[in-house]
Amino acid sequence: MKIHKLSIAVLFLSGSVFYAQETKQDSIKKENKIDGVVIQGSSNKKTETAVLGEQKKAIIQKQAVSAEEISRKGISNVEQGLTKVTGITTVEGRGLFVRGLEERYNYLLINGLGSPSNNPFQKIIALKQFPTDVVGKLNIYKTFNSNLYGDFAGATFDIETLTIDKAFTKVEFSVGVNTLSTFRDNFKVAEGADGIKGYLGLNSRDRRLPVEVRDSKPNGHIFTREQSLSSFKDSWNVDNIKSMPNTSIGFTTVQKIKAGETGNLGILFSLNQSSKYSYKEGDNNQYRDNGGVIQLSNLLYRKGYEYETESSTLLGLAYKNRGTNVNLNAIYLQNSSNIIEDFNGYKNFSIQDVRFFRTNQQDISRFLDLQLTAAQKIGDRHQFKTGGSYVINNYSQPDRKIFELTSPENFDNALISYGGNNFIRQYLDVDGRFYGSAYGEYSVFMGNKGDRKDYPLQLSIGYNGFADVRKNSYRFIFGNPTNGNTSVYINVDRPQSTLDNSIQNNQLYYLEGTNPNLYLSNIYQFVNAGYLNFDYKPNDSWDILIGGRLENDMRLIRYQKGQPEILEIINNKNYFLPSLSIKKALNSKNNFRLSLSKTITRPILIETMPIEYINPDNSSILGNENIQNSENYNADLKWEYFPSNKEMFAVNLFAKRIDKAIERSIAPSGNASGVVITYYNSKKATLAGIELEGILNLGRFSESLDRFTLGANATFMYSDVERSPEQLVIEKPQGYTEEQLHKRGLQGAAPYTINADLKYEYKNSKNFAKTFSLVYNVSGSKIYAVGGAGSDNYYERPFHQLDFVYQNQLDKNWNVKFAVQNILDSKYRVELGDNSYYPVETNNNYALNSYFNGISFNFTVGYTF
Repeated sequence: MKIHKLSIAVLFLSGSVFYAQETKQDSIKKENKIDGVVIQGSSNKKTETAVLGEQKKAIIQKQAVSAEEISRKGISNVEQGLTKVTGITTVEGRGLFVRGLEERYNYLLINGLGSPSNNPFQKIIALKQFPTDVVGKLNIYKTFNSNLYGDFAGATFDIETLTIDKAFTKVEFSVGVNTLSTFRDNFKVAEGADGIKGYLGLNSRDRRLPVEVRDSKPNGHIFTREQSLSSFKDSWNVDNIKSMPNTSIGFTTVQKIKAGETGNLGILFSLNQSSKYSYKEGDNNQYRDNGGVIQLSNLLYRKGYEYETESSTLLGLAYKNRGTNVNLNAIYLQNSSNIIEDFNGYKNFSIQDVRFFRTNQQDISRFLDLQLTAAQKIGDRHQFKTGGSYVINNYSQPDRKIFELTSPENFDNALISYGGNNFIRQYLDVDGRFYGSAYGEYSVFMGNKGDRKDYPLQLSIGYNGFADVRKNSYRFIFGNPTNGNTSVYINVDRPQSTLDNSIQNNQLYYLEGTNPNLYLSNIYQFVNAGYLNFDYKPNDSWDILIGGRLENDMRLIRYQKGQPEILEIINNKNYFLPSLSIKKALNSKNNFRLSLSKTITRPILIETMPIEYINPDNSSILGNENIQNSENYNADLKWEYFPSNKEMFAVNLFAKRIDKAIERSIAPSGNASGVVITYYNSKKATLAGIELEGILNLGRFSESLDRFTLGANATFMYSDVERSPEQLVIEKPQGYTEEQLHKRGLQGAAPYTINADLKYEYKNSKNFAKTFSLVYNVSGSKIYAVGGAGSDNYYERPFHQLDFVYQNQLDKNWNVKFAVQNILDSKYRVELGDNSYYPVETNNNYALNSYFNGISFNFTVGYTF
């Protein structure tokens, strides 16, 4: 008989499992022959090590944030997670900036399928609405490949929902306080908004257009006394409450069921609900040319109260059987923000006329995404992938109420006039009539694999596209005096009873003042693309990916511009978008990468909507229906070094030329009162920069530091813009030539961004981890909006954010997290630059906007069973 002594070594490296065995033989009579030993193993693809290994092997520049990293850093939503990636920063309510580029240069996929924005003021969904409990991995593509949508210059984000690997159920509860917002007395909310209806977002039903005008074209409807009293279901009143701690609760369960001999059926259900109070106060000013001198046209102080609730639900079904994968997902997101803003100061150079005005609004969005995806392998050489989605998507600002009066000494008994548009109701609806997205791809693997892991040739051919149809409505209802200007005394927080009495006494009535030829627009967007990818691996060290994408982009805008005739603007263009990615593995630890591509950028919805969105501070947002897509030429050269399976260093040089780059501008309004924010294409923009990234275990320097890991990344970028003729009209002051204009960078492009985190991790004898992390983020001054009429540009100043996160896995069931966010309590500032063409007389006040956010403390406890 032969006795086999088998020694097995198992090495986990970058998410893969390698086995080595040593066999020694001895001979004994009456042996039994063993033909072989089969050992199977699996690795967790969600660990930081696995994700780093995937990044190392990928042909395109792909980065990811793993479920493990999400947990370790106390990341509660997708937006927070993405800010931990090289060159990505978040900017106050304006989404994610990648390599200093505005959010409009990004694109979002959910499980590989296109996704519309649920907010016309943003390019992609506010990713803070995605709780990380349902996220398996966040993929970030910063170089283009032809199977991605052509709308690409900053990055494409792909949210992979949680994969059904093992059964578990988790309940998590979180409570947080903020030094500015929590336990604040006289925190103002719309009447009843903090009740159960407000918590669930159902109070928006009371704010809809009255039934008398809801389904009809504006015709100057005059509301009768009875209609004025009963048709408006919500109140002008606000409640003064004590703001409570922020809370969130989440429930996630995953179950697996055996389906046949080799198949598995998985079920995922997740339900999350959160509420948050926030308070901000600070400057809200405007700057305009006043006879060849730049002066403060508005000097306002703003106090903002926001009560925000978020709801999310995910239902997932997954079937796996050998080479077959089928996934059905239903994702529902709802966000409701109840906002009260109080302004005090003067407007339009009227220094002696100090005013008070209030905005009472609700922003609510509802987003339902139904997805079906499938993949099938046929042998080792053929693979099919397909998917489709249908999205129900609506956004509205129902009954945005604004009233204005001379700033009173007594807010309980303040004098106000019913004339002069002092009571206004605005109704903005962006109704997603239809959104559908689909993809299909066939891949064939060719050549002889031999001893290698991969076939030397892979050919993929595919299609992806979407259709997006939106109906947009913007209407106004005014409170008008019955007989000339009528003045009454009101309690500023409780004016409703006085208004009702005035209506009863025929002193006040409501009138729809919407222009029937301006209020409605329809925007149709159709994108269809076919692509071809050829991946050639001549040996284990070279990987060459060549792609070509033919994309048809059609945008149709139908609207009226003050006339009965319907106008149409049609942009229908075919784009050929080539891409080339080359990876050279110098050895097992070093990679060189080269990427070249052409892409496009589509504008944000508000940038094309043919409306003028009115604010009470004499500012407005004016869409430009003639805005064009940008065309981008991208180049990247990158070196990567992986000294160990948990460490990495990288240097990336990149350059872009963006033809017809889209930029935000602030210019004097056409009615000579206030300013307008609008959008133009530049002629072209040139960008060049370097990205530096490192993940280092400090145990390299001392054994006592072995539990510390330092991660840091930085992006430094130069940009230059050549203005278009339309921009020259706004930017060139009277008496100046084009050659005398100051050189400037691209609007939204930051000269630098820095992210860093320091982690300490300790594991006890039962392998339960305890981690402490410090996370830091900042970006340099960038142009918030291009200035005009003799003024400099407006700059968003650096905002330094430092967070501390502690996490402890107490046992196999309980875990706790504690986080302190915005420890430095940096001030958010948008300021007029100091290089205006005309003299500036503002008493050293340059703040367009400024406020503090406060320091937040958050405690989370979770139980898994």
